[in-house]
Formats: sequence, structure tokens, C-alpha cells
Amino acid sequence: MNMKRSSGILLHPSSLPGKYGIGSLGAESKSFIEYLALAGQKLWQVLPMGHTGYGDSPYQCFSIFAGNPILIDPDLIRDDGLLKPEDLATHDIFPDERVDYGAVINFKSDLLKVAYNRFLDLQELPGEYHEFIEENSFWLHDYAMFVAIKEMFDGMPWWEWPEDYRLRKDETLKSFAIKHEKEIGFFKFSQYYFFKQWHAIKVFANSKGISIIGDIPLYVAHDSADVWSMHHDFQFDENRKPLKVAGVPPDYFSETGQLWGNPLFDWDYMKNNGFKWWIGRVKASLALYDIVRIDHFRGFEAYWAVPYGDETAINGEWVKAPGLELFKAIRNELGDLPIIAEDLGIITPEVEELRDACEFPGMKILQFAFHSDEGSGYLPHNYEQNFVVYTGTHDNDTLKGWFDTLEEPIKLKVLEYADTDESHIIKKMIRLAWSSTAKIAVIPLQDLLELGSACRMNIPGTASGNWQWRFTKEQLNKDDAKWLAQISRLYNR
Repeated sequence: MNMKRSSGILLHPSSLPGKYGIGSLGAESKSFIEYLALAGQKLWQVLPMGHTGYGDSPYQCFSIFAGNPILIDPDLIRDDGLLKPEDLATHDIFPDERVDYGAVINFKSDLLKVAYNRFLDLQELPGEYHEFIEENSFWLHDYAMFVAIKEMFDGMPWWEWPEDYRLRKDETLKSFAIKHEKEIGFFKFSQYYFFKQWHAIKVFANSKGISIIGDIPLYVAHDSADVWSMHHDFQFDENRKPLKVAGVPPDYFSETGQLWGNPLFDWDYMKNNGFKWWIGRVKASLALYDIVRIDHFRGFEAYWAVPYGDETAINGEWVKAPGLELFKAIRNELGDLPIIAEDLGIITPEVEELRDACEFPGMKILQFAFHSDEGSGYLPHNYEQNFVVYTGTHDNDTLKGWFDTLEEPIKLKVLEYADTDESHIIKKMIRLAWSSTAKIAVIPLQDLLELGSACRMNIPGTASGNWQWRFTKEQLNKDDAKWLAQISRLYNR
């Protein structure tokens, strides 16, 4: 990836402030972009933007193509004449510092349905709406059908639907599409507004000299439109039951490994049709973002396959994946690939060879640098240029939370390496990242604001209470922006 030396901030749009319970793709996003520009930053990194399902995780979505409707800004729909001030007047009832997903989903869904009914009453639908439907036909109808059927069956996962729906019998789907045309249309309308608003944000960011780093998970949620409608791309039997599922093997952190349960790709099938599914996925991502981070990159070299039905990941095995062939095919179709490889965890020389053969930058995490000997690959003096350095990611504690809970000997090691005392350690750690040779440096906003553990985004392995953190407008201040701009100039970022 041919990318200039630069830096930026990691913040998911859900964490933005605003009056409707969650950050949105309107004025709050533009305001944050202006703050990034004030702080001299060139990058805004977000988490996956998909339509989240149970647990609200952006890494488990109903579609790899669809955007999350709860990020739509109602004020912009009001400006289009589809919502009235009184529709929005009584809803200043949400907490400012966290997302109450249940309340937000109900509120936004009701508002979007009001807007959709007014949209249908228009004498003529906008030409750009018809263009959107046409351009996204390869995924949009299946997605809209999927969520409409799911709603009809009270949210049941697709493999528990009656057989005709589960196995996508033509007559059943045709009949459903005619009978439920309006409901299917609603989900298409919601996607139209998501993409309309997101593209406006991306254009605004790019106009300020800021590129957006998106994030795509390697695996796809089992309960998703993609798996339901494109089952040939996954390892299923004739009854659409997975043969094996994804996970990671037992390690220092877990005696039984991690059982993720996602369906595994049928790489032979994908290879035989020229990796069409993956090319479409990367192409769609690069239309949304300027750069894409691929989560769990090691799964392109070899993946841990666990027999379906097992309760732990112990009985899995490593199976080779055609990573180099895949990325050659994508590059032949799409040209240069601005991709960051998430190569964290226990990484083999083969994974490093794949990353380097593709010329993708890998990741370095400062929080990982002090728990091993002085030769740690995560210590900045050991970096090569083709890496992205983070103080931490969405899965880590905040920098302050991490430092405050370190054992005393490690704490002293951190202070010695950073050449500072405890009162200045957060800014010194950020400065270490910025001064390193890594091509790109990124910090979560929580670290710039020096916030503690209560403000972390996610605790891996926990099912609830995650993805909820939000900041308030008062927390962003010009002094922090001025300081970040200063060190970005100093270190040529």
C-alpha cells in the first residue's frame, strides 16, 4: 500500500455525541471531521458500519454490504421534508454517555417508517433512489427480503425458519416478495438513506484532506443475508448445516480456545468461480472507505476449523487457505489494494510471508510491548516502516486503564522506556507512537482524552455492555487538538 506518513484517530460513529441516543452521519460527524482537521490529522478510522444484530457488535452483522440504519441522522431526513419537527420534538430522553441500543433501535425504526410512508406519497420518487436500487441490486433485494422475513418470524435465525424459506424455494420467495412489497421496500429505503448520508460524510472528510479507514471482519455472521442467500460460498451440507465453524485454538489465554461459530468459506468453490464473492466484497468496501483494515488476517493463510456442534474449539485443526491467490485475483480486478492486515495474536512466519508478499502493512500495539523481553516486536525501536502503530484498539482497555492496572515492575519498565513520570505517561505513549518509523499512527479518541477503563469500547469474550461508549461535546477541547497537531507536524505526520 503506497501511503504517506500520516496519523489519525479511531472512533466509531456510534460514539459521537447528539440528541438521538447514538452518534449519526450528519452534523456530529462533520463536527468531528473538523476537529480532526484542527488537530492536524489525516485519518479517521471506524469499525464495521454494518447492520448489527444480537449483541450490537459491529463484527456480527446481518449483511456485509448493508449499512446500519440506526446511524442515519433524522435531522437530514427532516431537511428533505420527510419528517416534521413535531416527529422529533419529544425525544430528548436518551443518555449522553452511552448508547441504549434497544431504545435507539425502536426510536429510529419508528421514525424511518414515518419517513418511508411520506416518501411513498411523493408524486415521483427521486432519480437517485432508482439509481441506488439498480447499482446495489446484487445484494440489496436479498438483504431486504432477509430482514423482512426475519421480522415476520419474530427475529428467529434463518436456519430455524420453515424449510421453504430456509432453503429459498423460488415460489415461496416470489410469493413473499409480492405480499410484502412494502416491508421489503422499507429496508431498501433505509439503505438508500444510510448510503446517501455516509457518502456525503466521506466527501466532506476527503475535502478536508482526511481519508477514512474502514474495517471488515474476515468472517461473516451465520445469521446473515450473505450466508442465507450465497450458501455455496460456505461449508454447508445439503440441509444448510455448517460442516465446520470458525474459532482459534487453545492458547495462553484460554485452555479451550475460542469458538466463534461463524461458517467457514468453501475456498475450493470460491477459487473455481474466480473469487467473485471476495472481489465484490472488497470492491464494495473500497467504495465506502479510502483504506480497509481486514480483521483476523491470519485466516487467509490457514484457519482453525472446528467440527460443527462442538462446545469448545479444542478439536479444531489448521486448514490451509489460498490467501496469495485470492489477493492476486482481487488486485488483478481492482488494482492497488489499500489494505491494512490485522496480524495480531500468535502469528507464524507463513502469515508474515503472505502479508509481505501482498505488501500490506501489519499492526503494532503499544500496550503489547512491555510484557516480554527487550526484543519485543511491539517496542517502537524495533519497527519497520510498513506498519500501523496503535496505542490500543477497540478490543483493548484505554491507555489510562491499561497503565493504572499494570503490575509495578512493568509500570516501571513503561516509565523508563517513555522517560517520564506517571503524570505525563499517556501523552508520552502517544508521542512514542507518533515518533516511530511506522508509516501510520492511530489512537482511539479515549486515549487523546486520557479516559479510564469505564470508557473502553469492548471487552472480548463478554456478551453484553459493549459498544456503548459515547463522548460529549464538552470533552473535545482545542488544547488537545493543538498538542496533537504540534506533534504531528514535529514527526512529519
